[in-house]
Parts: sequence; structure tokens; C-alpha cells
Amino acid sequence: MTRRRTVPRTRKPLAAALGAALAVPLLASAPAVASPGADEGQVTVTALKFTVRAGGRTCAVDADLYRPAGVDKAHPAPAVLTTNGFGGNKADGSTAGTAKAFAARGYVALAYSGLGFGKSGCLISLDDPAIDGRAASRLIDFLAGTRAADDGTRVDFVTRDRPGDPRVGMIGGSYGGAVQMATAAVDHRVDALVPMITWNDLSYALDPNNVADRKVPGAFKWQWTNGFYLMGESQPITLPNLDPSRWGTLGCVHFVSDACKTIGLLNSGSYPAARTAAMLRYARSVSPVSYLDRVEAPTLLIQGQTDSLFNLNEATATYQALKDNGTTTKMIWQSWGHSGGQAPGELDLTQGNLETSYTGQRILAWFDRYLHKDRHTDTGPAFAYYRDWQSGYGEASKVPPLSQKVYLSGDGKLVDNRAKVARGSRTYTNWLVPTSHSESSLAGTIGLPDPAPYDTPGTYLGWDTAPLKAPVDVVGSAKAILKVSSPAARATQDSGDAADKLVLFAKLYDVAPDGTKTLVRRLVAPVRVPDVTKQFTVALPGIAHRYEAGHRIEFAIAASDDAYLGNKGVKPVTVVSAPGDTGTLQLPFVSGTLN
Repeated sequence: MTRRRTVPRTRKPLAAALGAALAVPLLASAPAVASPGADEGQVTVTALKFTVRAGGRTCAVDADLYRPAGVDKAHPAPAVLTTNGFGGNKADGSTAGTAKAFAARGYVALAYSGLGFGKSGCLISLDDPAIDGRAASRLIDFLAGTRAADDGTRVDFVTRDRPGDPRVGMIGGSYGGAVQMATAAVDHRVDALVPMITWNDLSYALDPNNVADRKVPGAFKWQWTNGFYLMGESQPITLPNLDPSRWGTLGCVHFVSDACKTIGLLNSGSYPAARTAAMLRYARSVSPVSYLDRVEAPTLLIQGQTDSLFNLNEATATYQALKDNGTTTKMIWQSWGHSGGQAPGELDLTQGNLETSYTGQRILAWFDRYLHKDRHTDTGPAFAYYRDWQSGYGEASKVPPLSQKVYLSGDGKLVDNRAKVARGSRTYTNWLVPTSHSESSLAGTIGLPDPAPYDTPGTYLGWDTAPLKAPVDVVGSAKAILKVSSPAARATQDSGDAADKLVLFAKLYDVAPDGTKTLVRRLVAPVRVPDVTKQFTVALPGIAHRYEAGHRIEFAIAASDDAYLGNKGVKPVTVVSAPGDTGTLQLPFVSGTLN
């Protein structure tokens, strides 16, 4: 039996929460709100089920179809497909709010619960294009009018570019962001994408190694990963009467088995070569990094500066891959992400300020251009970034390049000329327990306070610039080239278990004149050193940050971080500096100098 209900409609765009379908409910969302003076109408909402074959299982997909008044076969409209973040469903505030808002603007909207969530069947398969992408493609068949819902409902009121090809865009965040690229990779009928705060490579997101060669696994992000794992595995217990296709095997109740094997290996703290290679292959196979060459839909990437789960480097890697493949793409670095960071004047999902926020206006323009086919719409610059030190967004034709090189001096200074490097060596050592803190990854999600970042003396090294004479703006990902000495790590690094290699954590601090230190956006660059006898290159997480006059830029490497699994055993580290042989740090300055 089909359920129908009506909700108020306006003809103004997206007056409510786009929701971004966050992996966890970081931000509240609100129902669609009419814009002042908007014409009112009606949107009919119809609950539908679709039976799909995915991952060797047959299961139902639970969806809601939002049809604006006045949209019919003679007056068709483009469609928007949206789904939830991890742990959500079609009815949560973000997913339903997005669908309502688009329908209020006159789009046909289809919101659905992703596989393994809500009342949709099948196991959680981490947005695998062969499973989650194919399931979404079946919903596009419905929007094309070439298949019916299980109750026989068909649509003939979605704009079509040709028979069987509906005009359809996708939008959502986090888990609901990666599925867009998975869908577009297997179904080229998708016309536009807006993935928000999502990943490029799960092997980097969950087990990051920020060295240039990522063949060696990194430092396990255990807090984030296990939080999501427990969220997924608990669903058969917390949600009664689940579809039988939602049940997995003993020990892996709600995920596909490869996902559970991956999490089990990461938690084990051991990385034997064969199992690690299989883990990396699987994690990358379900990640955009492995299939972006098949994504043709114009893509507006939106990533959060305050996000330790999927940092700015993830979006930058996706952006560059799409550009290299000739796919139309642009990128925005907003302030907020999985770790919080909502800033005044930005897109506020609780207030529905699409028309008055920079990011909201860019989203509206993207869909005007690629769904309404208004070729006169300006979709904005290639790259934009939120500035917390200045009103509005900065804009550029590309991500800023590295422009300032500094050297790691033996006396703990960062100097701008190799000749200024003092000879010297400095040593730190790790303990058997973590001695540095960047964040409690899930603190904001569950409403707990999070202590300020800290490093325990003797377990880290820092290098500082002189106080800046004028403000310096850093936008992008810094790069460090390092060489360290660790006899203990050298003795174990060729054991055949990558977990025996040295782990360290690189990061950037802002040091105020009074000595107060701020870890920029609480971000760190975990590193598992491939070979301590050779220099290695570290890419730090992208930032957009102003260092004010009188402040100092500090680069630090620490022995541990309590949000990650680190070293096995005690491995002291020494860094030696000399004018002709020292580490370097390159920074992407967009304004200001060290002099």
C-alpha cells in the first residue's frame, strides 16, 4: 500500500537544511522554510520500495518520492537523488530536509535509505560501486520511467535528455557523498554531483600515512573507525524486524565480510605483508581513488577545514584526478566538517540560508547550470576557501602552490636560509602509552568536552620561526622532507610486519606572543616511515589559516597521538641538522613573508 502525504511547497530554492548527510549527526537540521513572499503550493510525498540485486543479495531499497505541484508529463522537471550519511536513513533531518528543499524549488526529489541503513536491505558495503553504485543506478532507471517501484508506481514527469536518460543530479555528504561518485562511475546518465565532506581513499582516511609513497600502511585512526564500526554492527540489535538480507555472518553481523576483515586487521596492530596488501586493495577498490577515471558528471567538491576524518587532502586528490581526466570540477573548502567548525555567515543547515551563504549560492548555480542547462549561469571560480580571519571566501584559479621554504635548524629554529642552519642534534623518545593529544575524535558527536591539544616534553621536537613582522596566510598542504635516525626502528623495520616500522606525527602549530600554542584545526599528519635510513617526504593536511603578526609558525614531530595506534616498542628518534644536510618545510603562502 502506498503512503502519501503533503508538505508545504515554495518556489524558492533550498530554504532548509541540505543536511550534507553527515556520517554522524554533527549539525541539527530543520524542515524546509518558505522564503518571504514565496508562492505556496504542494509537494506530494510517496513512500516506495524497490527490489534490487546487489552484492549477490536481493534486497529492498526504501525511498520517498517528492513531486512538486504542477510537475507532470507535459511539464517535467529535473530530478535530485539524495541519500543518508553513515547511520542515517531517508527520513533523518538531513536527507529528508534536502529532498524537501529541492522539491520546494520545483525539482523532483528521490530520497532513499542507503543499503544497510533504515529500512533498506543488504549489508553495509562502504559505497562499493559494484553494489551501492548499482543499487542507485536502479533508482535512476525509475526516474527514467523504464522501471516501476515494487507497487507498480512509475514516473513520466522527470525531464529526459533522451529515452531512458533522465536529467538527474546527486547531493549529500560523507557516506552520502562517496556514493555519488560510485554511482556516476557505473551510470553515465548522472548529470551533476555535489559530494560534501567525503573520502578519496579509505586506506588513507582510516589508516593514514602521509608519506609520498603510501605502499606502507599508516597509523590506524582507531577512534573514528571503531565508532563507525560499532554504529553499523549494532543495527540488527537496535532496530527490530530487519530485512533478512541485513544479516551477515557471526562476527560480522552487518557489514560485508571484507570490511570486517579490514577493521579486524587494523585493530590487531599487526601488518603482515600478504594481509596488508589485501586490505589496501579492498579499501581502495571501494574508494573513488580507484574509479574516478570513469566519473564524467560535472562535480562540485565541498570539503571541511575542520575535519580529521576526511581532511582537505582527500578532496584535493579527487579534484586533481577529475581534472586530469578532463571532468568538469570545482572545489570549495568550507569551515565545517566532521569535527565541527560551523562559522558565522557560512551555509547553516539549521537556518536554510542557501541564497545568502557563499557555499549555498555556489550549489544553486551548479544545479542551475547542469540540471536546468542554463549555460549563462556562472558557477564560480575553480577554487574557494573559507577565511576565518576575513569576511567571506578567498577565490583562486587553482589550489595555491608551495611558495616558502624553511630549514630545520639544530637549535630548534625554522630559518629561511640554509646558511642560517645551526649544527646540532635533538632527540625524543616514545613511551608505551600515548603522550600527545590532538583530539578525541567522537567527543563532539557524543557531547563530551575535548582537552586542548598537548605534547609531553621529551616525546616530541618542535622548530619555530622568529615572530612574524606581518600577517602570513597559509592556504594548502605544507610539505616536509625529513631524515631521522632511530637504531631501534632500523633493527625491526625489515621484520616482514609493517607494524615494526617507526611511526611519528607531524603537525603545524600557531604560537602566540604569550607562548599559547594552537594546533591548527587539530590536524596531524601520521607517518609510518618506510625506511629510517633514507629521507622521506610528508604531506601535511591542507589548511587555510592566518598567522598574525607577532605569532610564530611551529613545525613539530611527535612520537604518538592518542587518536591513533602508534609505535610497537620504544623507538628513540634523533634529528641531526647541518647547513648542508637538514630537513626542510615548504609552505603555501598566499600572502605575507617571513621577513
